[in-house]
Amino acid sequence: MCLGDVVLLEAGNFVPADCRIIKSNNLKAEESSLTGETVPVDKDENKIFAEKTSLGDISNMVFATTVIVNGHAEAVVTETGMNTKVGKIAKMIINNETPETPIQKKLAEVGKTLGLACLGICLFIFCIGLLKHISPIEMFMTSVGLAVAAIPEGLPAIVTIVLSIGVTKMAKKNSIIRKLPAVETLGSSTVICSDKTGTLTQNKMKVTNIVTPIDTYILNNLKINLNSELIVDNANQRLAIELATLCTDAEITYENGNATARGDPTEIAILNAVQQIGKNKKILNSEFERINDIPFDSTRKMMTTIHRTPYGYRIITKGAPDVLLKRCSKYFEKNKILSMNISNMKSIENQNNKMAEKALRVIAVAYKDVDTLPMKIESNYIEKDLIFVGLIGMIDPPREGVKEAIATCKKAGIKTVMITGDHITTANAIANELGILENGDLSITGSDLDKIPDDLFQKNIKNYSVFARVTPEHKVRIVNAFQKAGEVVAMTGDGVNDAPALKKADIGIAMGLNGTDVAKSAADMVLTDDNFVTIVEAVKYGRTIFNNIKKAIHFLISTNVGEIVTIFLGLVIGMKSPLIAIQLLWINLITDSLPAIALGLEKSDKNIMNEKPRSPNKSLFADGLWARILLEGGMIGILNLFAFTVGKNLYSLEVGRTMAFVSLGLLELVHCFNIRTDESIFKFGLLQNKYLCLAFIGGTILQVVVVVVPQFASIFKLTALTLRQWMYTIGISLMPIAIMELQKLSDELKFGKRIHKETKMSQLRTG
Repeated sequence: MCLGDVVLLEAGNFVPADCRIIKSNNLKAEESSLTGETVPVDKDENKIFAEKTSLGDISNMVFATTVIVNGHAEAVVTETGMNTKVGKIAKMIINNETPETPIQKKLAEVGKTLGLACLGICLFIFCIGLLKHISPIEMFMTSVGLAVAAIPEGLPAIVTIVLSIGVTKMAKKNSIIRKLPAVETLGSSTVICSDKTGTLTQNKMKVTNIVTPIDTYILNNLKINLNSELIVDNANQRLAIELATLCTDAEITYENGNATARGDPTEIAILNAVQQIGKNKKILNSEFERINDIPFDSTRKMMTTIHRTPYGYRIITKGAPDVLLKRCSKYFEKNKILSMNISNMKSIENQNNKMAEKALRVIAVAYKDVDTLPMKIESNYIEKDLIFVGLIGMIDPPREGVKEAIATCKKAGIKTVMITGDHITTANAIANELGILENGDLSITGSDLDKIPDDLFQKNIKNYSVFARVTPEHKVRIVNAFQKAGEVVAMTGDGVNDAPALKKADIGIAMGLNGTDVAKSAADMVLTDDNFVTIVEAVKYGRTIFNNIKKAIHFLISTNVGEIVTIFLGLVIGMKSPLIAIQLLWINLITDSLPAIALGLEKSDKNIMNEKPRSPNKSLFADGLWARILLEGGMIGILNLFAFTVGKNLYSLEVGRTMAFVSLGLLELVHCFNIRTDESIFKFGLLQNKYLCLAFIGGTILQVVVVVVPQFASIFKLTALTLRQWMYTIGISLMPIAIMELQKLSDELKFGKRIHKETKMSQLRTG
């Protein structure tokens, strides 16, 4: 296909290229793959638009990959291949690189730091051993063993295992993770950019209001029942919805208890609404047989059906209020037909404006009864001298639970941003209802966004909460601005138009039910229920996983520091090495695997969604974690050295090393319970984590077996311990619990005093 070719389009055709319409008849195109909005767009070759007009507003063109759903047209090809709108989207997908996740960055930093630090320490210990005239071979073996033990080489595997288990659990809750690190990234998110249609809303129109001429209160107080049943409380409203139902082409069929809807979304909404008053289209058609019609077209903006009645014929017309009202000479009120005057018409127009201001899509309904039909079934003969009945307002309502989920995000310090191809009035109405747009937040259209320079936009990006009528380029620009402002951005989407932004975001979230394959391929995560509430649950799980990985790192490094302190202090104060290389490696084997994995399976903290997101620039060891690791490592090292000293001085070097061997393994296994929480483990629940309990029991059994079974003891150069020696060893091994509980109690008392002092100062200031 070449530029300038003329193509013929009709209902059911895919548009092969970007084309300008030459001639059309009642043409409608479904452009959800490009705009995200599923409602078909009316096309009109006579409209002229400015160069920067939003894609969703350009009605004199059709675009590649969209679908013609109604009418037919002739159009001339203006762009092909990569120059089409969808081609430009493909270019953006290719050019945008997926950023590294926070956990990938942090683990790279940790690995590099620990590797260099451990090698330096081991070299230092080797030199000290030589100065103490210890055999170079013995010191080399000890140093190498210590290096292997001290570096948490199992950390990447443990992180992968924890993430994998998390992925499996999340899949059961409608979140399919395509890339493992995405789990943790979602927990780091500070901004969630969400599509409106189908994610925040139900992606199906719902009739919320039926307004008739009698309802004059509407001018002062229009309430939209977004999540409640439609209220029909007078005969006027009942007549309006019944007439509108008769004047539809949509159908709802039932098979095995499942409803299948076919037709225009607005007509389906009307069919659903009439069922709420105990009627349906089939019943109404049996009472008023449809014998003819004048189909809807974009020029007239109306549709008319003709029905047989016992007294003649009923002509029913529904369409755009501003057009239909001009065809009405009477109006229906309280079972009376009254003449329409200027005042009545003005009142109805005001009602329509009020509903439009609330972002409702409004359809007017009118009818007339005739004894005989005109000779010609044409608009000029049929659609005149009508009796106005009422206005039907509908909207795509929010999903259940979304408002509460957004409130949870706010408490968690996460900003929710709506990005939609819909009109700004509709977007603002839904955003206000959901609590996205409040406290001075701003909304902006794509065309207005084009007028703002990048530096100014980036500076003010956090003030915006709603972006309407946007293009794929706008979405990428929005994500980029948030990222440059230091935010971790999660982006949702379902169409081809969303794919570049999904790839550009820190985590892209595609819709599984209604999402395109292109969007799913570009995303890191897929929602099988297309529900925003699921994202918030995934954020919670992501935070939990990060905290658990942090606990595993805390445990691994603090225990490894304990091993280094044991060897280092032993050499400095002139002792023989408390442990030999093979013993260090065994302890490393039983303590660096299962207990660390078990810590990675801790349940979510009940207050985890009340915490602010951690800064992506914040070190993994921030908030004093390095100090805690060093102090806890020092505690383990000193206690182990104490066990060695007791055994060596009271008994022998072999007994001392055996007690140090058993003690170090048990000290590390016991210490993993301290890592679980900053609270007292007795308040938190000592046995809540069954995996940790099993890891502790398994590790303890293995440690005891190596000492008790002679064949193993000889391999590890250990000796059997007496009951008294076992009691000394176990007593020393349990001391970390007591020490850490005292430290936690001290911190709790200090925190309580600080809160009391701050409260007292606040009372003094206000009193």
